[in-house]
Amino acid sequence: MQHHCQDLITLFDNCFLADYNTCLRGGYPEPEYLPADASEPHHRILFTRDYFRSALHEVAHWCVAGAERRLLPDFGYWYAPDGRSAEQQRTFEQVEVKPQALELIFCLAAGHRFDVSTDNLSGEATDPAPFRARVREQARAYLSAGLGERPQRYSAALLAHYRPDVAWSALLEEV
Repeated sequence: MQHHCQDLITLFDNCFLADYNTCLRGGYPEPEYLPADASEPHHRILFTRDYFRSALHEVAHWCVAGAERRLLPDFGYWYAPDGRSAEQQRTFEQVEVKPQALELIFCLAAGHRFDVSTDNLSGEATDPAPFRARVREQARAYLSAGLGERPQRYSAALLAHYRPDVAWSALLEEV
């Protein structure tokens, strides 16, 4: 199965451009979310280069962000760069559980490999296993209780495009 970022862009824009005035765009050196402004009429989710997982990860953050946060650059969040201490890493992981759980669901829907991103290559070493377990537990909870409207819409579009022969209910078994 071929995974092309242009497919993610097309699916996202078909799902959300009209209703949420938000588009997905790749080819950037760093991921970023930019709300509409005087020079650009659309909110923009920018993902790194042509990285499939970067696109899914940034869409997951957008799906978690509420309406007020979607009016702020990068949703108003502060980001601690690579090189975090173990304590900073625990804080990072607490914030990342929900978006990475959605990213896991998006990857399952698209038939794409997933593993958590601790995003701390030069920081203090930590065991990723507890974080990995929390992300999977959150993904199961989302799939059992039902996703919000935006992640449901996008994951359904991914599933229809990449795995049309797979029932939605089968994703829970794959987590």
